[in-house]
Amino acid sequence: MSDDPSRAQTRDPTRPFSPFEWILAGRYLRTRRREGFVSVIAGFSFIGIMLGVATLIIVLSVMNGFRKELLDKIVGINGHIFVAPIERPLTDYADLAERLSKIVGVVRAVPMVEGQAFASSQANGGGVLVRGVRGSDMLKIGSIANNIRQGTLQDFDESGGVAIGRRLAEQLALGAGDTITLVTPRGATTPFGTAPRVKNYPVTAVFEIGMSEFDSAFVYMPLTEAQAYFNREGDVNVIEVFLANADRVDEARQAIELAAERPILVTDWRQRNRTFFAALEVERNVMFIILTLIVLVAALNIISGLIMLVKDKSSDIAILRTMGATRGAIMRVFLITGASIGIVGTVAGFALGLLITLNIQSLQNGLSRLTGSNLWDPTVRFLTQIPAEVSVREVLTVLLMAMTLSLLATVYPSWRAARLDPVQALRYG
Repeated sequence: MSDDPSRAQTRDPTRPFSPFEWILAGRYLRTRRREGFVSVIAGFSFIGIMLGVATLIIVLSVMNGFRKELLDKIVGINGHIFVAPIERPLTDYADLAERLSKIVGVVRAVPMVEGQAFASSQANGGGVLVRGVRGSDMLKIGSIANNIRQGTLQDFDESGGVAIGRRLAEQLALGAGDTITLVTPRGATTPFGTAPRVKNYPVTAVFEIGMSEFDSAFVYMPLTEAQAYFNREGDVNVIEVFLANADRVDEARQAIELAAERPILVTDWRQRNRTFFAALEVERNVMFIILTLIVLVAALNIISGLIMLVKDKSSDIAILRTMGATRGAIMRVFLITGASIGIVGTVAGFALGLLITLNIQSLQNGLSRLTGSNLWDPTVRFLTQIPAEVSVREVLTVLLMAMTLSLLATVYPSWRAARLDPVQALRYG
């Protein structure tokens, strides 16, 4: 009895995912002319998954780049924590800034006078935000000190001049060495009321941060000059604290409140920019959901393509079943057929997405030259260039999601093929 061939065949079925199953799945992927419609559906499924994965990688990378660049520029120039006075003015700002700068995790503490003014030249005029800082602190603000386009910040305190953004300089048609006129409504107090203060300043430097709102609105002047201009009488509005790690704000806030040794009001960059960064996060999540639908539609195409393939190959399936192929073998053949489309499409989308993301600025410049128009207006989008930062974790999430959808899409058609009755298939095939 042990030598019975039929029992030996029952004891030794074909190994799962054997070469036979892979060869058969490969033959089904290479359809003949009369099965061309199935091949067209498979092609569209492949293209859909490839484009969906590539688009997801590109969009998420650009959104990450936006967040990083905006965080670096907004927080980099404005500080991470803001210390304002309560009860009495910050006349002891020098000592307080010195104490705060010694806290672990604090890079520097910058006393600052801020005020609104109207800047004008012979060419134009507009509203600006004037900031008074010490020359030594000015050199430590990397966003400005490392991006000087004209002039210099050397001897900033003694120069009696101001540093302005490049876009403001273009708007007013000014350069280093020219004169800018600043007007503030809160000037000298007279018997007839408060008179506007008008004063001319030489432009000692022109900087370019790379964010249009800052480059078109910020004017920096020496701290003592700003105190005199805004009638501060030896105090400052705020002390801006810069941290080594912007995400460790809560720890630094407690240490700052203890080191202040006086009543202070402490706010941080998250509170000041909460709405802006929350909107970015919502937009990013919505874009992920919308673009995932592209992959889902492509996966549904895999289902329809495999169902048509199963119907077309019903006679072949019946013959294979009568020759001894198990239900599991038939199911695995069609699983391999459908999954191959999804996995190859995912890999191709990954390569295409990375290629475009890593060269997105060059592509934008090329398209701008080709169309003869500026496709990236920095005055509208805040940044001068398209930022992109690839997140390994997010890319892996996209790849896993696409492959999972592709595999799930093959389950029902494969199960249907495995459940096919050989007798009925041969009778009506």
